[in-house]
Amino acid sequence: MRSALVLALSLLAAPAFAATPAMESLKLPPGFHIAVWTDKVPNAREMAVGTNHTVFVGSRDAGRVYAVSYAADGTVEKVRTVASGLQLPVGVAFHKGDLYISAVSRIVVLRDIENHLDAPPAPEVITDKLPTETHHGWKYIAFGPDDKLYVPVGAPCNICDRDSEGFAQLRRMNADGSGSEVVARGIRNTVGFDWRPSDKTLWFTDNGRDMLGDDLPSDELNHVTKTGQHFGYPFCHQGDTLDPDFGKGRNCKDYTSPVLKLGAHVAALGARFYQGKQFPAAYQGALIVAEHGSWNRTAKSGYRVMTVRLNGDKVASYEPLVEGFLAGENATGRPADVQPLPDGSLLISDDDNGAIYRVTYKK
Repeated sequence: MRSALVLALSLLAAPAFAATPAMESLKLPPGFHIAVWTDKVPNAREMAVGTNHTVFVGSRDAGRVYAVSYAADGTVEKVRTVASGLQLPVGVAFHKGDLYISAVSRIVVLRDIENHLDAPPAPEVITDKLPTETHHGWKYIAFGPDDKLYVPVGAPCNICDRDSEGFAQLRRMNADGSGSEVVARGIRNTVGFDWRPSDKTLWFTDNGRDMLGDDLPSDELNHVTKTGQHFGYPFCHQGDTLDPDFGKGRNCKDYTSPVLKLGAHVAALGARFYQGKQFPAAYQGALIVAEHGSWNRTAKSGYRVMTVRLNGDKVASYEPLVEGFLAGENATGRPADVQPLPDGSLLISDDDNGAIYRVTYKK
């Protein structure tokens, strides 16, 4: 049955898209099933799970943030707007009852939000000292196991060296906005990161630069093993390719190489470790990655959700969980984030269709 999803207009230039996906065209491993969870979240991006059957969704739609209330069986009951008028509020993070929202140069918080969904509180600013540039200025945010809020600051360009101005970095701060410090450098634009449950180390996706051709450079999956690591941008790409302009006189061995090359221009975004019990044991501890899809590649790449299995700090496998958002060269969906629910099912946001899908497993 073809889903009646509404195509959301992107704020950025994007390739032409065909009709929304027929759900039967989406391909998953045996035993997995996918369905539209809701189609009432325009430009849906990062998701965050509350403690009382609520999923919060950031967006680029008129500065809105949404709250999706769902029943014990996982079905959606109501979609509300809990904030509006914010600048590109793509990132959301739920922490101790409060909802933190990224808004380019600011981070704001809605206090005790689940008890005020019908009358949300006014956003409280915890910091307004982040850069104002909007190129790579929207931010995926998350609280780490150290109880600190992690906030990326993307490069305000395709390729440039502005580290001294605080760009191309991943930072962390206290929940009240104080104590900001740099965690990692040389990161062009990370729009997805999570901490591995077994050792609490941070793993993140990073989007490679454009305009070096169809096949260079690859997007990256990176692993932070110590504070202050430099991951190469803008000098070295994908761990082994010097930039034609900024790489002169540099050596890629001086920077931390990616754990995995994800593919050129796939636009790897949201990434979460799976800890649920619903999926088969082979998915326990795997990293699930949303690939938003290329915008300037001759033959499109990405437009899928991938599973990265690890063996220690090495990649054991990299294989699709959901494919079928491409019909030839016609794209019908763009996965932006992934978010497990407490019951072990997995949500996938699709900002092109203003939808969230739910993946379940049954033998």
